[in-house]
Amino acid sequence: MLYAYFRTFGCKVNQCETNALIHSFAEAGIAQTDDPQAADVIVINSCTVTAQGDSRVLTAIRRLRRDFPDLPIVLTGCLPQAQPELAEQCAEADLIRGTRDRAALANEVKALLARENPVRCQVTPYTGRTEFERFHQPPAKDKTRGFLKIQDGCDRFCSYCIIPFARGRSRSMPPEEIKKAAQEMHTAGHKEIVLVGINLAFYGEEFGLRLVDAVSLCAESGISRIRLGSLEPEQLSDEDLRRLSEIPQLCPQFHLSLQSGCDRTLQAMRRHYTAEEYFQLTERIRRFFPDCALTTDVMVGFPGETEEDFSASLAFVEKIGFAQVHVFPYSPRIGTKAASLSGQIPERIKTERAARMNALADRLHEQFLAAQVGKTVSVLFERENPREAQYHRGHTPNFTPVVTPVFGENNSLRKQVFRVIIKRNDSARCYGTILAENTNSLE
Repeated sequence: MLYAYFRTFGCKVNQCETNALIHSFAEAGIAQTDDPQAADVIVINSCTVTAQGDSRVLTAIRRLRRDFPDLPIVLTGCLPQAQPELAEQCAEADLIRGTRDRAALANEVKALLARENPVRCQVTPYTGRTEFERFHQPPAKDKTRGFLKIQDGCDRFCSYCIIPFARGRSRSMPPEEIKKAAQEMHTAGHKEIVLVGINLAFYGEEFGLRLVDAVSLCAESGISRIRLGSLEPEQLSDEDLRRLSEIPQLCPQFHLSLQSGCDRTLQAMRRHYTAEEYFQLTERIRRFFPDCALTTDVMVGFPGETEEDFSASLAFVEKIGFAQVHVFPYSPRIGTKAASLSGQIPERIKTERAARMNALADRLHEQFLAAQVGKTVSVLFERENPREAQYHRGHTPNFTPVVTPVFGENNSLRKQVFRVIIKRNDSARCYGTILAENTNSLE
């Protein structure tokens, strides 16, 4: 038996794809191992969304080559797809492939191990619209929450973003495959499905479908909860929101990518909405989902961003009152429009603005948690943390993190849902008590 050690960088889509690679390798007779010392080959599934991401991938490969000099290393994923020349310069990688044609990767690895000398660097570029990658995504072993990639690619070409070059044009998993995958995840014991994609809100365009149709298909599986990954804001109509609100399994958490709250910066970024349009969408979402959590991404230090622009973005984030904000400084990507713009912001200013935005994000997060105190909520409990053996931990539908004290002989509530009253919060989570109506289930 041959063994492969897998290491994944980047987003949940990459993690789904690594899962699929593990399955296809197993079918080809190469089992997964979590110990690189036991491996016959190392497979790196890379990310290239930022320059720092590239650096982390290449540094990891160099360290693995140093620590395991005799093991072949395979580099696949977004970095070689978007930057094949940079990938080819990585002398430590023995086999280099992009984000296409990966169903053949397992057999190429077997050829590499058999010393049949397959082509070292072979990256097929995206030209036009391709089909959704036919990759079986088996349920993850013994997980409460499972991730399902249903969309890939992006047609938007924001001025700062390399991802359309790494992923190609938007395309979707056929609806019958979604239904089958959701049923498989439910049968395997998952209590929650998280639907993910590169530009998830554009799911189904080639089929005349909407994202809500994918959610409806998952709901038919009997799964307890359905959660959505990151969304672009311009694709959610009132009709979409109305239909989504009628699906009881849908978790009311919406991660709406903002990037900036300043219209001048949004226009330079080639985003497809104004700050006011974004605000109106959040108002409509809150009308359909009164207890929802709104989360987002915000970029600081985009080329040409003035102090006035940044202050407008800061004020807009506070106006929305996000439950959580992921803040990151702008990182130039060779091959994108923004990389050649004038007015590049010095790193020290980016760092200072990121610190100010993060301080606001921390305050808003704590305010959101405080607003949950006194509510009675359903909590799906997850794997216990050995370092906090005194607590059970889980999440509410709007993804509020909740812990409850362990009592009696109940060492685990994992994969179970209980009603909990929230008693207090700190800066990171809420603390609750399981209601007496659940006590029979705990005995």
